[in-house]
Amino acid sequence: MKPFLALLLAAFLAAPFSPGTRAQDEAEVPGRADIEDFFEATSLDEREAAPARERIAAGWQDGDVALVVDLLDLMRRTSMVNPASWIRLSRLGAFLGERTGQSFGVDVARWQQWLWDQPYDPHPDYGEFKAVLYGQLDPRFQDFFGSPLRTAIRLDEVQWGGVAVNGIPPLDHPAVVAAAEADYLADDNIVFGISVNGESRAYPRRILAWHEMALDAVGGEELTIVYCTLCGTVIPYESRVGGRLRVFGTSGFLYQSNKLMFDRETKTLWSSLDGTPAIGPLVGSGLRLSIRPVVTTTWGAWRRRHPDTTVLSLDTGYQRDYSEGAAYRTYFATDSLMFPVSRLDVRLRNKAEVLALRLAAPDGSDAIRTVAVAAEYLRERPVYHLDVEGADLVIVTSAEGANRVYEAGGRRFDRLDGDGRVIEDAGGTWTVQEDRLRATADPSLELPRVPAHRAFWFGWYAQYPDTILIR
Repeated sequence: MKPFLALLLAAFLAAPFSPGTRAQDEAEVPGRADIEDFFEATSLDEREAAPARERIAAGWQDGDVALVVDLLDLMRRTSMVNPASWIRLSRLGAFLGERTGQSFGVDVARWQQWLWDQPYDPHPDYGEFKAVLYGQLDPRFQDFFGSPLRTAIRLDEVQWGGVAVNGIPPLDHPAVVAAAEADYLADDNIVFGISVNGESRAYPRRILAWHEMALDAVGGEELTIVYCTLCGTVIPYESRVGGRLRVFGTSGFLYQSNKLMFDRETKTLWSSLDGTPAIGPLVGSGLRLSIRPVVTTTWGAWRRRHPDTTVLSLDTGYQRDYSEGAAYRTYFATDSLMFPVSRLDVRLRNKAEVLALRLAAPDGSDAIRTVAVAAEYLRERPVYHLDVEGADLVIVTSAEGANRVYEAGGRRFDRLDGDGRVIEDAGGTWTVQEDRLRATADPSLELPRVPAHRAFWFGWYAQYPDTILIR
């Protein structure tokens, strides 16, 4: 972070735009202020800042709060090393109060909440503003914004996460070892397990939390495994979409506290939670990444179920403290958020874990229905039938708390036996496999696995406020 604090300091101590760049008759053009005015309004020199604020006020719309708040946010992050920032923060906070009638001062989070409660009316050059602003931190940020810009989300809800492009480095086809060689793992360590075409692999949380993305090949399929630590979600996506293989990276930006990834080919920002283009050229393309099933479990449980599994090696090429719980220890230990979201729901704690599902609409349309089932609720119900809006699913939860979802196919299941098999009401037993339930008496009878993953309640709800919650 230190290099970026230095860049921020340099960017805001020096005027990004010289006064001479403004056309003489620009102030007479009706409509909203030019984005140069917002940068000039941050000047310590009131001879520059005051006229800029006047020009902004002349064409003011409440959506302009977003530009000022973005500036406030970055200056706030540098104020610990630059006391002069407090002068500009106070001036801009007072200016916002005059324009909106709100008295939030320099409280960025309260300004953001107020802004997100308003109708979305962005400045026409807001994308270009973000490109210029964040381009001073990392020139590659400019590739993600600009004008005109296609967006599927509110641009004012996109926040900088504090790192550069791939500043949290993805693992690119990381080295793996056999289960017997993974002596660094204890049985109670958390892993994310994936099986594709008969090949199984475990991704220890203690490693993946430092990288938040792994580009890998499992069972002959290229995958992008995305871990948003802030929202507690691990989702394995198929990297091939729209007839081509896409290579993804970490953008450094967040939406609703969930990371935005990008594809290297088009520089489109994608929602890591939804698997769809959010900002950039591919918005409106209809593309959606396909999800592969994943299970959150312990290393001991995964290894016993899959003795032939491979697992990530500690030899990642990076120097990190890969001990269990080292990454995000403080964040995971509290219910507090690191970045604000536009809405919260108090039916569960912010970081209560839910099993998150996206269900296809029964009418065959592209609509997606979302369901969240509290993990604690499922722990008390090892075999749970989910009958929601036409869905006929059964959720099987192991003694270790690992959740797997299958199509029920009209069958009803009652309980798990001592060997972890599912007992059907009619008396038959079914073997729990990663890709299917298989009838013990007749292996030709199968019920397919349905993708689902864990998530923190706050992050899932913020993106899907209409989700069905079962608790």
